[in-house]
Amino acid sequence: MSTMNISLPETLKAFVDHQVSERGYGTSSEYVRELIRKDADRLLLRRLLLEGAASAPEAPVDASYFNALRTRVSGRPRK
Repeated sequence: MSTMNISLPETLKAFVDHQVSERGYGTSSEYVRELIRKDADRLLLRRLLLEGAASAPEAPVDASYFNALRTRVSGRPRK
């Protein structure tokens, strides 16, 4: 694992230290890693949403579409 040193103003360091102690992180590095992972996930989701919005629709979105989606998400077999 690589090492990266960052400088924070005292107020941000105090905030990070508080989050570490209050939210059960072992170290400030664990907290920062989780923030970075969440940001990467957010960026991926944004990219996928933008790609989907820019793509042509494949089929009409009507009640049957949403019923099939609910069935698929719930794990029940389709009828």
